Amino acid sequence: MNDDNNLKAAKVPPSGGGGGLGIRIIIAGGGTGGHIFPAIAIANAILKQEPQTEILFVGAKGKMEMEKIPQAGFKIEGLDIAGFNRSSLIKNIGLPVKLLKSFFQVRRILKSFKPTAVIGVGGYSSFPVLRTAQANGVPTFIHESNSFAGKANIMLGRKAKKIFVASDGMEKFFPGNKIMITGNPVRASISKSTVRREEGIKFFDLDPAKKTVLSVGGSLGARSINEALDKNLDLFEQNNLQLIWQTGKPYVEKAKHAAKSKTNVWANDFITQMEFAYAAADLVISRSGAMAIAELCVMQKAVIFVPFPFAAEDHQTVNAQNLVNKSAGIMIKDSDALSMLVPSVIELSKDENKQHELKSNIGKLAVSNADEIIATEILKLI
Repeated sequence: MNDDNNLKAAKVPPSGGGGGLGIRIIIAGGGTGGHIFPAIAIANAILKQEPQTEILFVGAKGKMEMEKIPQAGFKIEGLDIAGFNRSSLIKNIGLPVKLLKSFFQVRRILKSFKPTAVIGVGGYSSFPVLRTAQANGVPTFIHESNSFAGKANIMLGRKAKKIFVASDGMEKFFPGNKIMITGNPVRASISKSTVRREEGIKFFDLDPAKKTVLSVGGSLGARSINEALDKNLDLFEQNNLQLIWQTGKPYVEKAKHAAKSKTNVWANDFITQMEFAYAAADLVISRSGAMAIAELCVMQKAVIFVPFPFAAEDHQTVNAQNLVNKSAGIMIKDSDALSMLVPSVIELSKDENKQHELKSNIGKLAVSNADEIIATEILKLI
């Protein structure tokens, strides 16, 4: 843990600045890129409007926010906390102790940093931070990215000052007078990208004459998607397609071995410059987390969604179905991916009319300035 002096030095803007307005904001949450990148977008939007603001992130030790947040230029404190393990109940035995410990850690952080406000973006660390802040009279704000709110956010929403949501119909989860529909924040590197297709193709050393499929399984990878691609990799070459394959860490070595002899496949565990990947892609295979969807709407891509079936309240299936209902995406069940995913990709690659329909309809749902709207509202209310 950092000492109190380090906590007080949690100012981020490279340009520096003195005490200014004395605004100090904690942003709590993480676990996946779907929570982390929007949080960074909100932080940067706040700093753009109030450059003197001090921002401190609070995440969970061992999770990807502990790496990604410092890379973005922000300080972060890690809590000893873990989420509920749905696949193995025995692994939850130590959870109450970790949760209790995290509350003590949060109390120390709040006492030292003295935040003006706390923003929760979802993830394990969000609950103890916002709960403690609310108990101490600190204004709290929630960003709920999904169309089906999690239990922790529903509980926290009762005392939150404002709840920012991506879609309508959220009154069934939160008090209607606290809701503000903003859409989901998208990284500026994507929402303001000017990268052209030929630049994207060159970045991945691919052939501009071939249609390109981008597969993104989320920051942690997607086993069903990876296995479906691995099994049918030859079909891409046979159908004059090339593949940008983001695997996640667990599958990367296997994928790189499978792709080693293929000039039409680029494989890696993570894509750091997603704006080049989106620019290169004619078709996309993706999980249906809210943030992935927000980016795909902004980039106007024809997408086949494979929802992660074990997400809380199965919210990824709800997210994907909302798009299918608007003819803005195609959905394949996780259990059907091995047999249906690649044939569906090939079929879509040959149907220009369907591609155009999907791109047009998903583009209508795009919101490119959600981070600015959220920042403005928070600064107005604190």
